[in-house]
Amino acid sequence: MKILITGTTGYIAKRLALHLLEDEQVELICCVRDLERIPDEIEEHPRCKFIKIDFLKPEQGIFPTDIDAAYYLIHSMSSDEKDFGVLEKRCAENFKILTEETDCKQVVYLSGIVNDETLSKHLKSRLQVEETLKSDSYALTTLRAGIIVGSGSASFEIIRDIVEKLPLMVTPKWLNTKSQPIGIRDVLSYLSGVLHKEACYHQSFDIFGPEVLTYKEILLQFAEVRGLKRYIYTLPVLTPKLSSYWLYFVTSTSFQLASALVDSMKVEVIGKKSNINQLVDVNPMTYKTAVQLAFQKIQQNSVISSWKDAVSSGVFNDQLSKYVELPQYGCFKDIRFREVQNEAYTIDKIWRIGGANGWYSFNWLWKLRGYVDKLFGGVGLRRGRTHESYLEPGDPLDFWRVLLADKNEKRLLLFAEMKLPGEAWLEFKIVKNKLFQRAVFRPKGVLGRLYWYAVLPFHAFVFKGMINALVNEK
Repeated sequence: MKILITGTTGYIAKRLALHLLEDEQVELICCVRDLERIPDEIEEHPRCKFIKIDFLKPEQGIFPTDIDAAYYLIHSMSSDEKDFGVLEKRCAENFKILTEETDCKQVVYLSGIVNDETLSKHLKSRLQVEETLKSDSYALTTLRAGIIVGSGSASFEIIRDIVEKLPLMVTPKWLNTKSQPIGIRDVLSYLSGVLHKEACYHQSFDIFGPEVLTYKEILLQFAEVRGLKRYIYTLPVLTPKLSSYWLYFVTSTSFQLASALVDSMKVEVIGKKSNINQLVDVNPMTYKTAVQLAFQKIQQNSVISSWKDAVSSGVFNDQLSKYVELPQYGCFKDIRFREVQNEAYTIDKIWRIGGANGWYSFNWLWKLRGYVDKLFGGVGLRRGRTHESYLEPGDPLDFWRVLLADKNEKRLLLFAEMKLPGEAWLEFKIVKNKLFQRAVFRPKGVLGRLYWYAVLPFHAFVFKGMINALVNEK
């Protein structure tokens, strides 16, 4: 059975791919925009093949004609494009054209619950995509979910940030909006369960957990699971914009995602009952159970995917691979090197940099830079890192993005996603028992040059201390 998956590097698709591969009869065709960002977990799998394609530019790729089914998992909550709805519709149209040229019998689309009379612009876009995907050539099955709870999901991480940081919360009135959260494991079971099930052809189903909860109850139940006592008071005076800023500064989300979430959280997300549970034999877990299972994954350091994996900062307009070569001209550089006494030790420290481990030297200055970045609408340091000691291209690393992480080449290359008047790279590379640390900045205009000279005095001790910490064993 040959199945095509879109959005391979995304939160849902990466997990679904591993879930489907548990069936030895399944062969996956995975669509990616950038071949440098193929998830390591499936890159070398013998039953996985990869197609490079951008659905906004479909002429770049073509589907195999012998696919049996396909999953459409392309959407964004964090786009700052005003016309993102138009872009999402165009992606769906191009996917449909390519799919209709194959033997595909079924397309499965994961959408959002759209039962409220007043929908957010993102939920309207989901509904528009669903209508666009309908075809006479294949059967469309749409699964509509609300809040998805799982390690690394945007909803889970934002709730975690709020609950673990704020003992007392003065919150917007939308915390009284009702929802029906669903565990990520149940979502995967529904997605795989409807495959080739003719009773699900040309149908749409709401999928949801067994409880109707307000967002306030969701926060309080999360606190109970964590053994925390929290007090929440809601105010009617916080406007959507103020609410977005509140969410942005309290959590690790981007402002675009915060705005989209606030827009959606004003809408009740209550599912309509159907016979989907009987058709696919799923008994959805409670919200607390989903939270507990998520923390089991976190404690085992086995989070497969995260919402932060998506390159959504607006910095990258093209493939990450185009930034892998460090620019040579028109740049300012800070280049340092040290003799490496214990190569294994140094490589391990490089691969653990950032996140909870910090940056090894003057960490308070890195934190200050993160706060400044948040004030100017950047991502700050709150994204941390997905894994404690593992990195792969595309991973977030505080306000950096991993472009290359190759232990065989002994090279780690990061690209800045912070707010900057230019572009910045940070590279660590070991050559002939020497560690080379390169910070490269390509300024944009006069402001970029002024910025470099403003921070130059700090480089003398920040970058010096960092490279010393990487080579000196304590």
